[in-house]
Amino acid sequence: MTEEKRSNGAIYDVYERPPFPMLFGLSLQHLFSMFGATVLVPLVVGLNPGVAIFSSGVGTLLHMLITRGKIPAYMGSSFAFVIPMTSLMKSFGYPAVAQGVFSVGIIYLIVALIVAKVGSAWIDKIFPPAVVGPIVMVIGLSLAGSAATNATINSATNKYEIKIFIVALLTLAATIFYNMYFKGFLGMIPVLLGIITGYIFAIIFGLVDFQSVAQAHWFALPNFNSLFASKKLYPSAILDMAPLALVTISEHLGHIMVLNKITGRNFFRDPGLNKTLAGDGTASIAASLVGGPSVTSYGENIGVMQMSKVYSVWVIGGAAVLAVLLSFVGKLSALIQTIPGAVIGGVGFMLYGVIAAAGLQIIVDNKVDYSKKRNLMISAPILVIGIGNFDLQLGNLEFTGVAMATVIGIILNLVLPKVAASEK
Repeated sequence: MTEEKRSNGAIYDVYERPPFPMLFGLSLQHLFSMFGATVLVPLVVGLNPGVAIFSSGVGTLLHMLITRGKIPAYMGSSFAFVIPMTSLMKSFGYPAVAQGVFSVGIIYLIVALIVAKVGSAWIDKIFPPAVVGPIVMVIGLSLAGSAATNATINSATNKYEIKIFIVALLTLAATIFYNMYFKGFLGMIPVLLGIITGYIFAIIFGLVDFQSVAQAHWFALPNFNSLFASKKLYPSAILDMAPLALVTISEHLGHIMVLNKITGRNFFRDPGLNKTLAGDGTASIAASLVGGPSVTSYGENIGVMQMSKVYSVWVIGGAAVLAVLLSFVGKLSALIQTIPGAVIGGVGFMLYGVIAAAGLQIIVDNKVDYSKKRNLMISAPILVIGIGNFDLQLGNLEFTGVAMATVIGIILNLVLPKVAASEK
């Protein structure tokens, strides 16, 4: 690693290593910041949370290796792929999900090669704000039905239960409270605190069974599930998830821009966007090999860096090592899996809405003008097709609504004229 001009106002800059006791505490803070969302994805999809924690740690270390330790970015479970992963998990099991996750990584690597050859301007042309904003909104809002079901229906009996409804609302209220009134370290982990609070209420209402926790060992290998568990090819998995990789790539660009701003560096130039994309892609490929969900750089951890003024890659690397070690605590994985749907649904009301609001923020920040027909004709179908889950089924092939919305958004952006005939 080469020395560079120090970032203004940094307590610990990118290459600076804090003393061990402080390094441990700062790394633990990043671990807690990513923990709630990283664990929530596998719980919603039906994957093993221990494997997801392991994947996030290994993926982060691989990203650091490929970017030569120059970028303080943490990799966590991506919400962009929850809908197709959930559908694939129910229909075909993890081998299909693994192939989808693998295909996401391959798309990242292909885009990284193209960027290395011709630059990244073409990405902005394919994904202007009028496309990206609505797609991100769809990713969040398409999960609304799942959150509502979790927050009202007992999965064992498939019946409505008022106590599940109450626990979900209490979880939502707690998450909102922590977001609004806590600051400092506690203000950085409101989702995790919301899950913990909801879990306590779930115990009080008799929704938690600790039998699996009592039977679990303290040390246990995560429930790894290989990409090669099945020799069958699942084309629908690839068709569902691969297009969404282009959306998370645009999200990746945004994260790098924020990191550039807070650290006073230009990571697009050094180590280069091709390296950062390759790091993300390799992290997802690694996740597919062990049974984890697709991963992506986490805004939560960027927020922690922005607030703490600690940009050290040593701290991020420490959080990744802690995540890997934590994934081997068998009782923790068993405990996470006892979190009832009421809690997942309650925190989902907030988290999925935040994702949708992030899409709205993209539209607002870029001043997308909906008095122009072109923008309206692109965004409107994306929203309805994605949220309504207008899926395409061709035999064993299936495109989810989110994937369809992404593809149609890209096509409309490429074929529609810049100005409608009636506006000339």
